[in-house]
Amino acid sequence: MSTLRLAIVGAGPAGIYAADILLKHERSFDVSIDLFERLPAPYGLVRYGVAPDHPRIKGIVTALREVLDTGQIRLFGNVTYGEDITLEDLKKHYHAVIFSTGAISDQELDLPGVHLQGSYGAADFVSWYDGHPDVPRSWPLEAKSVAVIGNGNVALDVARMLAKHPQDLEPTEVPDNVLQGLESSPASDIHVFGRRGPMQVKFTPLELRELGEMRDVDVIIHEEDFALDEASQRAIESNKQLFVINKIFTQWREREAGTASRRLHLHFYAKPLEITGTVVVEGFRYERTEPDGAGGVRGTGEIRNIEVQAVYRAIGYFGTPLPEIPFDTRHGVIPNHEGQVMRDDNTVMPGVYATGWIKRGPVGLIGHTKSDAMETIQHLVKDQASWWSPSQPSEDSVVELLKSRGVAYTNLEGWHRLDAKELELGAARGRERLKVVPREDMLEVSLGDSH
Repeated sequence: MSTLRLAIVGAGPAGIYAADILLKHERSFDVSIDLFERLPAPYGLVRYGVAPDHPRIKGIVTALREVLDTGQIRLFGNVTYGEDITLEDLKKHYHAVIFSTGAISDQELDLPGVHLQGSYGAADFVSWYDGHPDVPRSWPLEAKSVAVIGNGNVALDVARMLAKHPQDLEPTEVPDNVLQGLESSPASDIHVFGRRGPMQVKFTPLELRELGEMRDVDVIIHEEDFALDEASQRAIESNKQLFVINKIFTQWREREAGTASRRLHLHFYAKPLEITGTVVVEGFRYERTEPDGAGGVRGTGEIRNIEVQAVYRAIGYFGTPLPEIPFDTRHGVIPNHEGQVMRDDNTVMPGVYATGWIKRGPVGLIGHTKSDAMETIQHLVKDQASWWSPSQPSEDSVVELLKSRGVAYTNLEGWHRLDAKELELGAARGRERLKVVPREDMLEVSLGDSH
């Protein structure tokens, strides 16, 4: 066989890196790669999962763009796997498929009151402020006091977006409707709760430092949280990130409380017990915890209550099942052995692979995504004997299939048009970019005169 026809489902970093690694991999065959994405724009969570005031993400986008712009990968946007194209279709047109669909739902939190009005999943809020085309254009921002549950980067992103003054977001690519929504928010106190101590956090030093740099926002920490146990001291000495985090906290502890109009409170050793209220959120109840001497925590029996009118759960993302593909409902991933998808009977599913968060769960940064993709690609290359035997492997046949089904798919040229339009809209307002948000508007720009 001279050419491997490969489908990749999901055009976020995981899918794009997998394509790039395969193109650069030593192999005895040519490669033809088609990248399918359910949204009209690529980049996945880099575009729709990171707060708009994170300039460092631009570097990642630049790297992803360079891969797409080599001209060696075809992009099919606005194509939904399981609806517009099925596993049976893929087997007819390709030798193998890699799923890189990520994790975009909120991890469930089993907590009394979690379904009260005013209790939200962080993923939905992030999608709103990032201008995701498939979420409502408005968000209820009526709470003066807000609780955020979680101690990862997403929790800090959510807290920062709620605490920051909207005019300080104006230079970013935050959509207009989001800016208007945040301008009407009365939020003055944002409380972030972590079950463990300040040296067991999951966020990075950069995220933490950004909190202390917000204009007219005081970061409030509590001295009772900093009687560090031996395990925490060892962690500081052995982990460079925690060493820096401890340094930041030490500086903050020496600062005098300010007189800012907004406050961001960090609460550690706080185990969520209940979101209180009858119809709407009225408060948050938690148990004070303490170190257990083994790196974990145990309850102290001391119960505390705080009045809040909204709660955001930022305890992690969760994968979404895909039609005809095995799914681990406990971990929110596709069951796999180093990227080879495994059936329920624990045998390998030939021709089907996974990479990124849908493979290993929502942990790790971009660097992990690259090593992850490398592992999957190594198996894919070795598994040549068990690839599918497509009856219609020509590149034109997939285009004809989508057209015959009336799928308004976008391509790389269309993404370039949309990208240029967003930059143009931003420049007119003295901003770098202004996202086009409604899906129909994205398609109108992307498709141009081609459909």
